[in-house]
Amino acid sequence: MNEKEEKQENQLPPAAPVVLVEMVKYETGSIVSRTLTKNKAGNLTLFSFDKGQGLSEHSAPFDAVVQIVEGKAELTIGGKMVAAKAGDIVLMPANVPHAVHAPEAFKMLLIMIKG
Repeated sequence: MNEKEEKQENQLPPAAPVVLVEMVKYETGSIVSRTLTKNKAGNLTLFSFDKGQGLSEHSAPFDAVVQIVEGKAELTIGGKMVAAKAGDIVLMPANVPHAVHAPEAFKMLLIMIKG
């Protein structure tokens, strides 16, 4: 995995609509992430995964919600494979191991809920 974090100045503008799918680009052989907003309650991070990329199994101390904004993803949550496509939203419960795989290039919004 080759993950790139875009600069912090790329945050959501206040009181303005944005098109999520246009806020992060694909890079060959990489995962690109862009933090849209972050505070004590949680954060929103937009990702693009090139085909074949993924995140190995890990867990987090907070619930996280994944919304697929383009393409298709394979999520493994607690040992169960979940196929998700653009428009789908999936809960990844706190302290449950999960992994992400890109059978094709896709983009997702990760919503981390710390409260």
